[in-house]
Amino acid sequence: MKTILPLLVLLHSAFLLSAQSSALRVYEILQENCVTCHNNATPEAGLDMEGAGATLQEKALDVYNNLVNVTPANSYAAAQGYKYIYPGRPDKSLLFRKVNQGLDPSLVLHADEGSPMPFYSNPITNLEKELIRQWVLFGAPATGTVVDEQILVDYYAGQGETSFPTPPPAPAPGEGFQIKIGPFYLAPAGQAGGELEYFLKYELDLPEDLEVDRLDIKMSGFSHHFILYNYTSQAAANNIPPGLRTESYHQDIGLFAAVQEATDLDLPQGTAFFWDKNLMLDLNSHYINYLAGLVYQAEAYVNVYTQPAGSAAQEMQTTLLANTNIYIPNNGDLVTKTQVINYNLGEVYLWGMMGHTHKYGEGYKVYERVLGTQGDLIYNGACPQGIPDCVSPFFDYQHIPMRYFEPLRPVVMNTVNGLIHEASWINDGPDPVWFGPTSSDEMMVLVMMYTLDSTGVVIAGDGALPPQEAPVTAVNPNPVQDQALLTLPDSWGNATFRLYNAAGVLQREVKGIHTPEWTFERGDLSDGIYFFRLEDASGQYSSGKLVLQR
Repeated sequence: MKTILPLLVLLHSAFLLSAQSSALRVYEILQENCVTCHNNATPEAGLDMEGAGATLQEKALDVYNNLVNVTPANSYAAAQGYKYIYPGRPDKSLLFRKVNQGLDPSLVLHADEGSPMPFYSNPITNLEKELIRQWVLFGAPATGTVVDEQILVDYYAGQGETSFPTPPPAPAPGEGFQIKIGPFYLAPAGQAGGELEYFLKYELDLPEDLEVDRLDIKMSGFSHHFILYNYTSQAAANNIPPGLRTESYHQDIGLFAAVQEATDLDLPQGTAFFWDKNLMLDLNSHYINYLAGLVYQAEAYVNVYTQPAGSAAQEMQTTLLANTNIYIPNNGDLVTKTQVINYNLGEVYLWGMMGHTHKYGEGYKVYERVLGTQGDLIYNGACPQGIPDCVSPFFDYQHIPMRYFEPLRPVVMNTVNGLIHEASWINDGPDPVWFGPTSSDEMMVLVMMYTLDSTGVVIAGDGALPPQEAPVTAVNPNPVQDQALLTLPDSWGNATFRLYNAAGVLQREVKGIHTPEWTFERGDLSDGIYFFRLEDASGQYSSGKLVLQR
């Protein structure tokens, strides 16, 4: 495969070659491995990857036109909607599927797609495969560099960590399907590129309208958030470029899910998200690399569980409510902001609710609003499962809980009734902060999941909540100088504490914790970021982050 340069760029070929764009780098790899079979004279399957023309640039452009957005000659691949190169989608790019050969274990070449490539040369290295995959993921651009090759060199030389050593298993056939964003690569902590957020337009190609009754969202502890948007018009989706992008470009956009950590959204019986066959998603993943000296491979997966259209009585709705008018001076004082939510929706039935701040967050609460005045407190982000009036409230902005209302909670939404959400912060950092997307900015965002009617909704008689990680009630203080007090849920007993360093190596294990409050002793552990997991004898678990800093 050869690089792909628009005609205007041909005038500047010498400069582009010296700049070594990602497309040119991919071209080199494929020239070294593919032209034995795919040349001018004897193009296997009619695919010429040598290219025609008097100059290198002309040949490259010819090959680009042979590959990008071109339907393969292979009938099976064509029937699946694949292209030789499908910008933004390595899983739908036949060329990558053939050279993949285990780099992405979730992509298995079907027997009818033909044999893996290349046939006769030495196997393409994982680094070279990754360069091809990254180029496709970022939209297969004709010019420019989509990834710093040195980051990939370091990662494949063993200087990196991954979100998922093996891909999470997908739903069983007939139960649903799996989608994902990534991988993308973060530079070591403290370096430019150590925090990245991307959006990805994602075509589903559903065979028919269907319903989704469960979204099992999987991401690592380094993830800041994952959001599953949907385009509400085909025109809006068509205006969005393919591939990973940093700008949202959001117009005519809806929302299905927004979570801050791995979350299994198992909807109440009788409810579902309604997905029509032409639905197009927009995936949003935000990761931060906390590892000094190591590259981080970031991915997020969603297992989508489906049922036939018409099965559910009520459609689950999701709304993201943001107060962008927040200014938080760096004076160390507590700052609290409130916002009234008075959408004219009539009576709604709440199922899920979650607040969201960044690192200076000190609390998140939601009250009912009745006849223009503040009513009952219905959500407290400093309490386990968001349920107010906990004994030892402690706010952990990285593990803000989702509260599930089971049974659904009716709330009237109009000009004088609705909700009031409230967030507070203490900014002890070097600069004032405003609303913004990075971890150096702040946020005040409320996610609300609800139906417009409760008829036909069945809540389990035992009141069981959807599977979720149960947070410890408190970790205080954090950062930790010498010790921290961990308060466990009241129902726990005989718990085991395990502490891992940033590279995932076990540093400490303590068994037989029977008391609701337990003191973590730092001992001789070095400064840095550590991750803990607490698990009791019944399998309940909690995890979090400890920052050790003297």
